[in-house]
Amino acid sequence: MMDWKKKYLNKVVQGDCMDVMKELPDNCIDLVLTDPPYGIGAAKEKNTPRNGSWRNKSPVGYKERDWDNGIPSPKYFKNLFRVSSKQIIWGGNFFGLKGGYIFWDKMETMPNYTKGELAWVSGSKRIDKFEFLWSGYKKAIKEKRDHPTQKPLELMVWCLENYLLKNWKEDRRPIVFDGFAGSGTTAVACKKCGCDYILVEKEQDYVDICNKRLAQETLF
Repeated sequence: MMDWKKKYLNKVVQGDCMDVMKELPDNCIDLVLTDPPYGIGAAKEKNTPRNGSWRNKSPVGYKERDWDNGIPSPKYFKNLFRVSSKQIIWGGNFFGLKGGYIFWDKMETMPNYTKGELAWVSGSKRIDKFEFLWSGYKKAIKEKRDHPTQKPLELMVWCLENYLLKNWKEDRRPIVFDGFAGSGTTAVACKKCGCDYILVEKEQDYVDICNKRLAQETLF
């Protein structure tokens, strides 16, 4: 039998998450924390800010890509639920997932901008709120962005602390999975919180960004 931990644990894998999940045993992942494409065209340059400032500062230039032209298939969700015991899926409202939710309140004051984002939470019927300023140039922190849909690190750390680590009682490090790694915020949050991780990303330039961020990160 293939040693999946040796092959994947604490690594950012370049490839398709469906291929990786095929090699993972049932319920081996303690928490999925992921932000899949919603099919809203976020990868295209026309959806970046009008002056393009943060796009031009990215190492990959936010060049036009096709990763957000569609949404994950039902087979993706079937495999995701097979390999994991808990899930937090950002954009769960786009996929028709019913149950509990996290509302990220961006503290937005501009009338034409979205006020927040939703993440579906498995095994829950409640709605929790996380307040964190993320409004255009007004942000709670100055965080370098390498991906057009990059979540703030504080948000992902909060998810781990409140939905995984708060009630963690096992004598081992929990394992977190993200099949749409992007710029690797999930992995950086895991490293900060003392969790193991498996990240998968199709595009090599983003894999390189993930590994660079992880190499620069220090543990608390």
